[in-house]
Amino acid sequence: MPLTACTHDRQQTDRSSLMTTLNLIVPCFNEETALPETSVRLLALLESLVRKGVVSDASMVTFVDDGSHDQTWRLIEAFHATNRRVNGIKLSRNRGHQNALLAGLMTAPGDVLISLDADLQDDIEAIPHMLDKHRAGADIVYGVRHKRNTDTLTKRLTAKAYYWLLQKLGAEITPGHADFRLMSRRAIEALRSFKEANLFLRGTIPMLGFQSAVVEYERQARLAGESKYSFANMCALAFDGITSVTARPLTWSTRVGAAISIASVCFGLWALAVHFFTNRALPGWTSIVVPMYFLGGIQLLFLGVIGGYVSKIYTETKQRPHFIIERTLIASMREPARTVRPVGEHEALTAGARNP
Repeated sequence: MPLTACTHDRQQTDRSSLMTTLNLIVPCFNEETALPETSVRLLALLESLVRKGVVSDASMVTFVDDGSHDQTWRLIEAFHATNRRVNGIKLSRNRGHQNALLAGLMTAPGDVLISLDADLQDDIEAIPHMLDKHRAGADIVYGVRHKRNTDTLTKRLTAKAYYWLLQKLGAEITPGHADFRLMSRRAIEALRSFKEANLFLRGTIPMLGFQSAVVEYERQARLAGESKYSFANMCALAFDGITSVTARPLTWSTRVGAAISIASVCFGLWALAVHFFTNRALPGWTSIVVPMYFLGGIQLLFLGVIGGYVSKIYTETKQRPHFIIERTLIASMREPARTVRPVGEHEALTAGARNP
């Protein structure tokens, strides 16, 4: 009987080793209020996928702490201590969402990696559908928001304008897609070949050229806490995205400059014609001040665009790392799965960490 049980366990292990090993990559920055519920939901999803035979029993979750100032890392340590499926990566300082995400993608194991935000606005119910697309042959599966009902009208309009502008500039980008995506190991290894310091993942990953697919989902309300992206941060990300994936703004500045020069020549010829062939006098202040301010604004605008590209060159020459890892927590997948600790216990741990 023990021999039969041992053989059965070995057969289960062999079958599991042939399945896809899934790793959920979750960047975190000051997410102590959201992480307890997030961990429970993600681990429950993994257990469900394992039971159904969709993914290997070696599947896991990797939380990446992007230099948080609260108890985020303490919670990740607690999750790791109580569940074999939890990995942790702690960056030495805050490097920004894109670099934290890149740290997870470049260092985490697994056949398939799915990145998602810690607030679970990315609907985890879409993950099984993403895995279906992967089994059908897609190396990259983009999670695309079906609607943006949870966003303000201003954010919806600016997002639509941003994606429209990126497409007009020739960037290969999927409208409605942020960083909720599936990537195969082959796609991850190909991403390593992109060495630039300013790596804009939303624009770079489509350049890999592998077969891709789209899964639509409904954007959820934020689980807890508040967004870490201010309006200024979103504008900076938008500008960084444009200058990372295309040089067309420089071409546009040349064209606009040429058009203004032609218009100025035409205006000058018209002014001379009025002076020599008519008795009318041109309005003085209006005809001088308005074009002067207009041209000054255009010059400053394109000087800023050029400065953006020059700053990228400056950053590239330094060859600084995208991130520095201070500590890692590696799950031991040979141990039996432990019970997921209830949310209340994690909340108690957080309270205790604040009041030792």
